[in-house]
Amino acid sequence: MGTPDRVPLPGRLAAWLRDNDPGLAATRRAGRAALVMPALFALCTQVFHAPVIATYAAFGSFSMVLLVDFTGPMVQRLRAQVGLAVAWALLICLGTVVARWTLAAVAATVVIGFLVLFSGVVSSVLAGASTALLLAFVLPVTSPAPVSELPERLAGAGLAAAAALLAISLLWPRPTADPLSAPAARVCRAAAAQLRADASRLAAEPDAPSVTHCRVAAASAAAAAAELRAGFDATPYRPTGLSTGSRAVVRLVDELTWLSAIVAESALPDVEAPACDRDAHAVRRAVAVVLERAAELLDAPRGPADALRAACGELSAVIDGMEHGATTRLPVNRPRPATEAEIRAFLGSLDLSFRAQELGFATLQIAGNVDLAAAAERRSWRERLLGREPGAVGRPLASARERAAAHLQGGSVWLHNSLRGALGLGVAVALADITGVQHSFWVLLGTLSVLRSNALNTGQNAVRALGGTLAGSVLGAGLLQLIGGHSTVLWFLLPVAVLVAGIAPAAISFAAGQAAFTVTLVILFNIGRQPDWHIVLLRIEDIALGCGVSVLVGLFFWPRGATAAVDRALAAAYTDSARYLAGAVRYAVGRCADGPAPVAAPEQENRQAAAAARRLDDAFRSYLAERGAKPVPLADMTTLVTGVVGLRLAADAVLGLWQRAGEQPDGTDRADARLVLLGTADHVCVWYRDLASGLGSRTTVPAPMPPDQAAEARLVASLRRDLSDEDGKATDTAVRIIWTADHLDATRRLQSGLAAAAKPTQTP
Repeated sequence: MGTPDRVPLPGRLAAWLRDNDPGLAATRRAGRAALVMPALFALCTQVFHAPVIATYAAFGSFSMVLLVDFTGPMVQRLRAQVGLAVAWALLICLGTVVARWTLAAVAATVVIGFLVLFSGVVSSVLAGASTALLLAFVLPVTSPAPVSELPERLAGAGLAAAAALLAISLLWPRPTADPLSAPAARVCRAAAAQLRADASRLAAEPDAPSVTHCRVAAASAAAAAAELRAGFDATPYRPTGLSTGSRAVVRLVDELTWLSAIVAESALPDVEAPACDRDAHAVRRAVAVVLERAAELLDAPRGPADALRAACGELSAVIDGMEHGATTRLPVNRPRPATEAEIRAFLGSLDLSFRAQELGFATLQIAGNVDLAAAAERRSWRERLLGREPGAVGRPLASARERAAAHLQGGSVWLHNSLRGALGLGVAVALADITGVQHSFWVLLGTLSVLRSNALNTGQNAVRALGGTLAGSVLGAGLLQLIGGHSTVLWFLLPVAVLVAGIAPAAISFAAGQAAFTVTLVILFNIGRQPDWHIVLLRIEDIALGCGVSVLVGLFFWPRGATAAVDRALAAAYTDSARYLAGAVRYAVGRCADGPAPVAAPEQENRQAAAAARRLDDAFRSYLAERGAKPVPLADMTTLVTGVVGLRLAADAVLGLWQRAGEQPDGTDRADARLVLLGTADHVCVWYRDLASGLGSRTTVPAPMPPDQAAEARLVASLRRDLSDEDGKATDTAVRIIWTADHLDATRRLQSGLAAAAKPTQTP
């Protein structure tokens, strides 16, 4: 008998796959391809005796089953597969026609390559299918043949498309849940439970939970947030797809981390509880309801969002009520505070309500993101294909044109990648024709497989590709030598080779994937004929040519890639967001007092900040999709990207706070308070502009700002002198000024995390 702790080999293999292939996504695709591709190849060669049909059926099934993994409901996946099949047919026809003339083939390759690669900016459906679409054109354009052969080629692609439709619907269907949705839902529920417990305890309700219960709830919320963050940071790339819904869920990671920090700061104190603020407790309970509805929608994203939207409406109403009721808690009738402790106590009199207001605003942002993710999942296939954002009022084609036009500019990393890839493929076609190599198709595959968005990673991938090809060639030659004339054995090895070739790139390495793919080709090209190990030499030659093309194109066209683009996009986003925050504060102080015409709401600054954030999102997406080592850890880069969100949210909060205000009181002089707010905003915005400059030029970033106690004292003095009405009572304006200062202080507190995350980007 074996020892009890000894795990059988299948169990160890399954555990290894779960650890190295999250969600078994690559294993699922590889398993389906291992069944479909050999079966079609056997059908076409042994039954139909049609080698051309067999070639296109084999590579078509490899492309449509292994290289794409559409998301969404099954109906939408099947529609996407049908669209891919139609595109394959059109590209095969075009490639077959132009292949007979070298100049036409090169020109068509450049044009088609650019259109296919650039169309990915429109939507994730097209982005995910780009390699499969390129394969459909590369295969015929590198295999010149009479037009009379076109029906056989189309027949092979048609068989592959039919088999792919059956495979994705019947063989291990792809799960529809996003890998981050479940842990994000747990964070929402845990935070809601903590807020309910703390609100009940602070309000001294008869059935209030014990302090121990509140502590347990707080620990559970912190653990859920830590689990979500750890699961995200543990992967070299974000563990989701690139769709709109997936990107919205990814943003939830940092937004929920931000929410968890607010919840932790406003948790049940260790010392005596502060004065009861029933309005603030009501906000906590309304926030808990919104978070619970958000968790339900995360669990079932294609369900209706009516309950979440209704809860958000109730939360907004409760926040409005709290803002009006907060005036009764400002101690304007007490003696003027003089010491630092007294100043802190004065400003802290509204701390509970501000925390509730900050909590409510953060929750509304999270709810909007969850609603966006759910709306993205409910989109039709046509809307997904054309990249129409949920809630967009424009027509799908107009939306697609707008997204494409936004990247037709010199600084777009997507434009750089598309041009680089198209030119690389065109050069490879010309080189394959000039050199007259056999199987020039593999030259283009070698070019495509290692050409990335920066020269360094292209060179690294070229070395890995050549090393993997050499290892696979040696293994393939050894297999052929062992098998000898028993070519039937190759039929049994083909499914295994396809399976390993599908799993290896994701679970082991790029080089391992190249090695397994080489073995697959060796087997495929020797089935049914006398085994010839010379095929391995041709494979090495073809890959070497393709790698050389990739390295040269990568060196001459935008060699720094997405990393430099992210740095520039971060700098622009922080600059525009800081300008938006400054504009929001100017608008706020313009509402504080009578005098000249109030400053208009910073709508232009808001649009510019939002546009910069969208460009950053696209650059960051390309950065994440780029293979190779990252110069900045993913967690630090995500923190920097999310800091832009926090800065914009603070500006949104200030703007919304004063836009909800009614008519301001009569001619009270509030010049001192206005100067304090403008001065604080100026110092904060200068810091963020300096941060942007450091990120853009990779120079030293500024140290975080310390609390400005002198500004706090001036603000308190102005409140005591200027901001009470004729009866000596606090005004709504006083509360809003204090909360505006608190929002500015929140952006100051962000600086320590951003400065720490920016350090790895600095040059030694």
